[in-house]
Amino acid sequence: MNGLTPRQAVDGERRARQKRQAWESHWAECYAFALPQRGGGFSGATPGGKRTDKLYDATASDAVDQLAASLLARLTPPWARWFGLIAGPDATPEERDLLAPVIERAGEVLKSHFDRSNFAVEVHQCYLDLVTAGTACLLMEEAEPGAASALTFTAVPLSQVALDEGPSGRLDVTYRKSALTAERIAARFPGATLPPALLETSRNQPDAAHAVIEVVTPENGTYAYMAVLEADGTASEPVVLKQGRFAASPFINFRWLKAPGEVYGRSPVMKVLPDIKTANKVVELTLKNASIAVTGIWQADDDGVLNPAAIKLVPGTIIPKAVGSSGLTPLSTPTRFDVSGLVLDDLRQTIRRALLADKLGMVDAPKMTATEVLERAAEMARLLGATYGRLQSELLTPLVLRGLNILIRRGEIEGLEVDGKLVDLQYSSPLARQQTQQEAAAALQWIEGLALLGPEAEAVLDKTAAARWLARSHGVPEELLRPAGEDPTAGLDQLLETGVEALAQAVTDEQGGQP
Repeated sequence: MNGLTPRQAVDGERRARQKRQAWESHWAECYAFALPQRGGGFSGATPGGKRTDKLYDATASDAVDQLAASLLARLTPPWARWFGLIAGPDATPEERDLLAPVIERAGEVLKSHFDRSNFAVEVHQCYLDLVTAGTACLLMEEAEPGAASALTFTAVPLSQVALDEGPSGRLDVTYRKSALTAERIAARFPGATLPPALLETSRNQPDAAHAVIEVVTPENGTYAYMAVLEADGTASEPVVLKQGRFAASPFINFRWLKAPGEVYGRSPVMKVLPDIKTANKVVELTLKNASIAVTGIWQADDDGVLNPAAIKLVPGTIIPKAVGSSGLTPLSTPTRFDVSGLVLDDLRQTIRRALLADKLGMVDAPKMTATEVLERAAEMARLLGATYGRLQSELLTPLVLRGLNILIRRGEIEGLEVDGKLVDLQYSSPLARQQTQQEAAAALQWIEGLALLGPEAEAVLDKTAAARWLARSHGVPEELLRPAGEDPTAGLDQLLETGVEALAQAVTDEQGGQP
C-alpha cells in the first residue's frame, strides 16, 4: 500500500474516529426518537432489548419507515430494471449495432446477480440509516464460488465506520473497526497468520472478540485496502490480515445532504428533530394528565385513624376515619383549556411533511385522476431532485461499476469500460424516468404541433431519428430496434417476386398444367 504501515492504519482510524465524536451524540438522539429498533450502535443496548421505554409518539418512526421504503421502491426497486448499459454519445451507428447485444447481455447478467443476492435487504437498512442519520455505508463484496449470486452486501452500522473525503470530494476514505472472534477472523481473511497468543485465547474463550480495522483509501485511480488486527493482549503490534487493491471501493458511502465544510451528511430527521422531541414530550405530559384525571389527587386529615399508606381506591373499599374528621376528600383542580391536542396535530403534520410521508406514501383517496398522478410525480421529482442527484453519484454509479468489475474478473461478462463515451450508464428507476418522460412528452407535443403547420413543416422532422430518441427515453432495449442504416424495404422486392411466382404456380396447377 505504498508505504502505509499497520501502525499508520491504526493511527489514521483513531484520528478519524476523534473527528467523528462531535456527531455521535447527535446520531444517538436521532436514532432514539426516530429509529429506536436499530440504534446505529450508539445506544449501548443489547440486541433484541427494549428501546422504546422513553418513546411516547411513533409519528417519526412511522414516517422514517415510509420514506426508506419509498426510496427503495423508487431508486432501486427489487426485481425491476433500475439501471441499464447503453451505447455512449461517441459511438458511431455501426458501433452501436455491434455493442447493443454485448451491453444488453452485461446489464441482464448484472441485474440477475443483484436479484439473487441480499441487496434489497441490506440496502433498505442503509436507507433507514440515511433518512435518520444522513450518512450510510454499504459493503459490497464478492461471494464465495458456488453461491447463488456473485455479490454479497452488508449494511455497516455507523458506529463501526469513520469516514473522510478523498481528493475527488467523495467519501472515498473508509475506516471500519469491528469486533470479531478468532473463528470469524479466519473465515473472513483466509490464509491470514494469526498470533499464537490469539489462537490460545480462542481455544480457552471461543467467544472472545478482537478489534479488526479495515482501511480503504483512493490511490492512483484505484483503491488500496488493508485489514489489520489491532494490538491488544494477544498481539503487541498490529498484525496485517490482508491487503490488496480494488478497481472500485468495496465500501459505498453516501449522504442525504452535505453541508459545506462537513464530511458527514445531514438527514431530514435532524431538520425536524425539535418537533419530534416536542411531540414526544406533549404525548408524555398528556398521558400524565390523563392519569391524574382518572385517579385524582386526594387529601386527608391526620386524625390518627386514617392511614394513607394503606388506602386502595377500588370499588367496595371501606376507609376508616375518626369521628368528626372529613376523612378522604378529593383535591379540586383549576379549570383549564386543554390545547395539547391542537399542538400535537400541528407537530405531527410538520413531522410527516418534513419526512415526505404525505408526498411519497400511499394516498387515502381510493382513486386519483391522471392529472393528479402527474402533479404528484412532478412534486416528488422537485423535492428529491438534489438528493437523487447525490445518491446517483455516491450510491448508484459505484454500485453498478463495482458489480461490473466483479463479474468481469470472474469472466461472466465481457470486459466493458463504462467511460461515458462508447459505453454509458442509464438509470431507469421510477424516479429517474420522470424527467425523461417529461422530455418525451414535450417532444411529442412538438411533433403534434408540426402536423398542424402542414407538410412543409413536417419535412424538417426525421421520423426515424425521432423514433429512436423516444425509444431511448422510454428505456426500450436496443434489440427491439432495427439496426441503423438498414433499409426498412430491404427484401421487399424479393418477397414480391416470390409471391408472384407462388401465385403463378397455383394458377398453373389449377388449369391442369396450362399457363
